[in-house]
Amino acid sequence: MPYRRLPNTDAARIRAMKNALKISRDLPPSQMAISARSLVNLQRFIAVFEHNILLHRQTFTFQNNRSGDYSETLRKAKIYLIHFIRVMNLAILRGDLSPETRQFYGLAVNDPKVPSLRTENELIMWGRKIIEGEEKRIRTGGSPVTNPTIAVVKVRFENFIEANNYHKLLIKRIHDHSVKATNLRKEADEIILQIWNEVEQAFADLPEEIRRKECENYGIVYFYRKSEKVKHIIPGNLFPVYHKQAI
Repeated sequence: MPYRRLPNTDAARIRAMKNALKISRDLPPSQMAISARSLVNLQRFIAVFEHNILLHRQTFTFQNNRSGDYSETLRKAKIYLIHFIRVMNLAILRGDLSPETRQFYGLAVNDPKVPSLRTENELIMWGRKIIEGEEKRIRTGGSPVTNPTIAVVKVRFENFIEANNYHKLLIKRIHDHSVKATNLRKEADEIILQIWNEVEQAFADLPEEIRRKECENYGIVYFYRKSEKVKHIIPGNLFPVYHKQAI
């Protein structure tokens, strides 16, 4: 005895719903196997479901396509910031600047190491400290660090901040579409289950083969269990052929 199984992909869900909708539209109300209420609900839901799934895929694809650009913008901001700190430390080592210069940037006076910039949050925190510190130091009469100047570092950093904000926006959109898609999938399964129950009930009095054929026209998918497959040996053929057992 074959059994039915609800769709487990978005494409299969859409196909099942469209099959039921198409055959119902081609029949007068008195001959439809599904109720008028289910038909109205189906018509309303399909467009919403398809639209959300499309938005989810498009946003995810767009984010993936831009990930390379974002990584490069992040890398450039980090490199320019590291180079600035190293040049500043070299100036201190040469005696051009005093060790107390590091205090402008929130760095320890006697610590020449570059702070950790492994995460985006660390890069943002230290980027702001370094830029604000250098601008304050220059305003108090200090000579600018060059190659790179803080103006160049600031351009790279602001490019990263802009890209980071947009990256976060895309991540949030993907999350929102994903949550909505999950909820819509549950609703889709409920609608399909309701329709399939109505269809099988409508054809319940027909002979098994005819009933199953009518139900399949409405999009119901039946599967055979392994025990329902029988081995048939074709004369002259060295290999057995498996086919579905008639029921």
